[in-house]
Amino acid sequence: MRSLAGLAAIVAAATVYLYLLSTHLPPGPKLPEAEGEDAGVQEYRLKFPSDLDELRDLAEMLKFYKREHYGFVLLLYCSAYLYKQSFAIPGSSFLNMLAGAIFGPWEGLLLACLLTTSGSTFCFLLSSAFGKQYVVLLFPEKVALLQRKVEENRSSLFFFLLFLRFFPMTPNWFLNITCPVLNIPMPIFFFSVFIGLIPYNFICVRTGSILSEISSLDDIFSWGTLAQLLAIAFMALVPGALINHYSKAHLKVDGMDSNGTRQAEIKQSRKRR
Repeated sequence: MRSLAGLAAIVAAATVYLYLLSTHLPPGPKLPEAEGEDAGVQEYRLKFPSDLDELRDLAEMLKFYKREHYGFVLLLYCSAYLYKQSFAIPGSSFLNMLAGAIFGPWEGLLLACLLTTSGSTFCFLLSSAFGKQYVVLLFPEKVALLQRKVEENRSSLFFFLLFLRFFPMTPNWFLNITCPVLNIPMPIFFFSVFIGLIPYNFICVRTGSILSEISSLDDIFSWGTLAQLLAIAFMALVPGALINHYSKAHLKVDGMDSNGTRQAEIKQSRKRR
């Protein structure tokens, strides 16, 4: 109970901090068409985007806002990203796309990689300090399977973790909370996240950058946009193909499906029904 109370206190403190940060915005930049006393008064409502329309609206607002408050927008974005990653809340793809739309493809990619790694590390530490026993209690079969696979691939542990990041046989948030249970060393975990999620982050950030530049369907078929789409496809396929080739020769990943469970176990459960 003490561990749950400590985790709840951290979540509550982080939630209050993020709420205060998002509701106490400094004055926004003046609109050219605005006149009189209302020229610098703008009301903004911030929330995590749940679809592309909300993502586009939020990106346009933050791009406009950071003209005069770049530091605040950066702090707000980093805080929101770390909040979701640290507490294993799904939805990082929208925040990665938001990074590309607000900060551009390269600065956005650097931010996404650093924040993904930092947030995953915070999640690792929180799980290690407060939740190891609950992870085993809630997901006994998946933890047992990953434990066996980690032991089988102990000699190539770093590449095994890279394989799991490139090919999400289990969700990234679940890997983050399970690695402390599996006794994964922190340096191996840190660099496997940083390197293993570069292609995913690149795809999302570049997609967000393209979406922010497209104003009509004709823009999609421009030479510049097509070249960027080809670069995204190349970035997604080549590293995955290399890791997949390495895994066939050096890693033992047979028996795992996309949810991190063995196919034989699924068949047995169906027979019992």
